[in-house]
Amino acid sequence: MSVAVETFGFFMSALGLLMLGVTLSNSYWRVSTVHGNVITTNTIFENLWYSCATDSLGVSNCWDFPSMLALSGYVQGCRALMITAILLGFLGLFLGMVGLRCTNVGNMDLSRKAKLLAIAGTFHILAGTCGMVAISWYAVNITTDFFNPLYVGTKYELGPALYLGWSASLLSILGGICVFSTCCCASKEDPDTRAGLPYKPSTVVIARATSNESDISFGKYGKNAYV
Repeated sequence: MSVAVETFGFFMSALGLLMLGVTLSNSYWRVSTVHGNVITTNTIFENLWYSCATDSLGVSNCWDFPSMLALSGYVQGCRALMITAILLGFLGLFLGMVGLRCTNVGNMDLSRKAKLLAIAGTFHILAGTCGMVAISWYAVNITTDFFNPLYVGTKYELGPALYLGWSASLLSILGGICVFSTCCCASKEDPDTRAGLPYKPSTVVIARATSNESDISFGKYGKNAYV
């Protein structure tokens, strides 16, 4: 059962890592809202790297942000967190492939595989946490500007990439928990660990008959009973 759980957790974490990569490259982190606008001629959508605008004819024009230092602090923080999440996810994926009990790399024993699974699960949990913090931080800034009546700039709504990122982060965290939870079972099932236990043979104590008891039995049956 533990082998199935760790394999399921591994593929869940791999799917979460793939979705995190798709989220990072997705263009629709935030989309300009039509709320309060009488006439809307174009739609603006942005992510962490560039901004795009679509006119009434459906033609899109995109341009990169001109300066990284000129960006808002939360955008730079979200960039760093998302890149960290993907790097941690790749490390966890590599260690998980080596540590799975259904794989045989280097003829490692189960105790070493259990340690690798524990590290891989920790990396996946940290990756999901970094992704969750980045997506939530970005979403909080969008909602803050949207509900601020004094904000005169362009207001945005949550884009579909944020919902994809939340799902990806949740999958990474749950997959990491599944992988981490099976490391204890793997170490207990290690045959080398059980072989190292001292062998204690069972001792059976047989009571010997004393000389008095043998004399009593000899006198009870007589000499003719032994001919």
